[in-house]
Amino acid sequence: MDDEKWLARTIELARENVAAGGGPFGAVLVRDGVAIAHGTNRVTPDMDPTAHAEVTAIRAAALALGSNELRGVTVYASCEPCPMCLGAALWARVDRIVFAADREDAAWAGFSDQTFRELFAGQRDDWPAQIEQRRTPDARAPFDAWLQREDRVAY
Repeated sequence: MDDEKWLARTIELARENVAAGGGPFGAVLVRDGVAIAHGTNRVTPDMDPTAHAEVTAIRAAALALGSNELRGVTVYASCEPCPMCLGAALWARVDRIVFAADREDAAWAGFSDQTFRELFAGQRDDWPAQIEQRRTPDARAPFDAWLQREDRVAY
C-alpha cells in the first residue's frame, strides 16, 4: 500500500482547489493501486452544501465503476471525513478510509464539525433544526412498492 503517495495527491488536490476558489479538501478513491476517481470541496463554487471532497469523489467513482457499492476501494482524504462524508463512505461499502489532517486541524482553520459530532450523540430536542415525525396512513407505501419489485437492487 502506498498511503503516503495517495495522501500527497489529496493534499495537492486540496491546495489546487484553494487556488481555484474552493475549499481546502481533496480526496482520491483507489482500488488495487489505481486511482478510480478524485474529488475536491466544491461547496461554495457549486453552492452545494453536500459537495465535500469525499462525496464528490464517491459520486465520480460510483459512476466510473457503474455501481453504488465501492467494495475494495480505499478513500484517501486530505482531512478526517466529517460525519456526512463518513456516512457516505460507509453507505458506499468502501473497505478503508485513510486521512492526513484531523478534525482538530480543520477546526483550527475554521472548519469544525465537532458541533455535528456532539449533536448526533445527543437528543433531537437539542438540534438547531426542528425534527418531527408526522405519520400518515400511507407512510410505508413507498416501502411496500419497493418490496413488491422483483428487480430491485438492494443497497
